[in-house]
Amino acid sequence: MKARATDSAPAVPTRLPPGIWALGLVSMLMDISSEMIHALLPVYLVGALGASTLAVGFIEGVAEATAAITKVFSGALSDWLGRRKLLAAIGYGLAACTKPVFPLADSVGWVVAARFVDRIGKGIRGAPRDALIADLAPPGLRGAAFGLRQSLDTAGAFLGPLLAIGLMAASGGDIRLVFWVAVVPACGAFALIALAVRDAPRPGLEAPRAPLSRAELGRLPAAYWWVVGIAAVFTVARFSEAFLVLRAQELGVATMWIPAVLVVMNVVYSLSSYPIGVLADRMRRGTLLALGFAMLVAADLALALLPGLVGLALGVALWGLHMGMTQGLLATLVADVAPDNLRGTAFGVFNLAGGVALLLASVLAGGLWDAFGSRATFLAGAAFAALALVGLVGWSRRGAMG
Repeated sequence: MKARATDSAPAVPTRLPPGIWALGLVSMLMDISSEMIHALLPVYLVGALGASTLAVGFIEGVAEATAAITKVFSGALSDWLGRRKLLAAIGYGLAACTKPVFPLADSVGWVVAARFVDRIGKGIRGAPRDALIADLAPPGLRGAAFGLRQSLDTAGAFLGPLLAIGLMAASGGDIRLVFWVAVVPACGAFALIALAVRDAPRPGLEAPRAPLSRAELGRLPAAYWWVVGIAAVFTVARFSEAFLVLRAQELGVATMWIPAVLVVMNVVYSLSSYPIGVLADRMRRGTLLALGFAMLVAADLALALLPGLVGLALGVALWGLHMGMTQGLLATLVADVAPDNLRGTAFGVFNLAGGVALLLASVLAGGLWDAFGSRATFLAGAAFAALALVGLVGWSRRGAMG
């Protein structure tokens, strides 16, 4: 009797593990909750609590910087403890606990405190969650795993504002009601990660003695630092999506329709992330990433040079497409090149570099806008994206990327 082919070779997984789907749904639920609040929080701060626009900017800046810094330490701690799920659950739990504070807040101070703790939660969960996805995903499906997580996360980013708009219309503009409803998906996210996600077995892996020490960071290969460097330059080109909103305002789009800019962007982002992740497991990742960088160049040129709503719509759609083609892929590349027992550290450092680059990018974009107008901002973005593309092509030719 002939032996079956499967007798001599291990089976190749063709489906993503349930834990990957659970982590994707956790991200989606928390993003629905967060975006329901964030879509209205600036209006609430200024209109209901009397904050200045400067205070709003300060709150957001401190919040995002806190998240970026916390990711480094949580990722390293997850390597040392070997308990990625525990840290991710703590992060989601902290975020869920802050949600009721927003409707109860009667002063700016309470909102600042809640926003600060919420971003600490985001920082705690980010790197351990990404490292856990890398641990759980079969090597041949790693691109699909990160693409799925990103797709579901981004679905939450447009479902949250849409739900907020619907609740505002139904309640006659009751912002506190929207904030209370946002508590529900946040609690659902925490319950799901607590009950449906397990750590991946890590047999034979030694915990790093000091994950953030010079010796341990020196174990991260040159290919990893190339990923971090190219991603940082690319992120300088990918400044805050707030500038897409400002471009819509500049073009005279009615205030009630301006949120549609981010909805369109996130719909394209969500729909493209998973298919791109699947493609990344079947073809050269460097080629796909280069195409994603080229999409950002095209988006910036459309926003800078094409007139009226046509240029805005095309630019916003291409912006969403470039996000779908790059964000999951960059995370996949980090997972590919980082040592198994330093994945949390690797994602933490990667996220910190991206956070700092995004802060610098947004400051530069705002300065150019004030000094020379919107066209200068988007043309500068196109130039930085082209620079990152050149670096990526050079790296790929050296055989550093599959």
